[in-house]
Amino acid sequence: MTPSPALFQSVPEKDYFSFLPKGKPPEFQEIVNFFNFKGHDVAKAADVSEKSVRYDEKMPVELQERLREWAILVNLVAEFFKGDLERTVQWFKMPNPLLGYISPRDMIRVGRFKKLLKFIISAIDENRR
Repeated sequence: MTPSPALFQSVPEKDYFSFLPKGKPPEFQEIVNFFNFKGHDVAKAADVSEKSVRYDEKMPVELQERLREWAILVNLVAEFFKGDLERTVQWFKMPNPLLGYISPRDMIRVGRFKKLLKFIISAIDENRR
């Protein structure tokens, strides 16, 4: 059985926003800044205690994983827009009728990351056909 090309579309080819520099720790604070999230937003979106939201070496593993996922998602959208960073930023901020008129940023903020990821992967797959 040959895997579907969609299986491999969840990894962008480039780190357009330099969130995940090679050989260095991820830029966790920059990822959070991209979404303009406050501590309580991060806690809700990542499903962690607000007291555990921090961006240093004592950062919980679960939070590190969520922020990496968000960075990858942002880069997937940037790749779709052929590296146009401004369009990528705007796409995350604008309410989207295909998402029930909620912005992608707010979908993440309210804990709907997986649904958004599925939507993006599906859209990328459809666009490549």
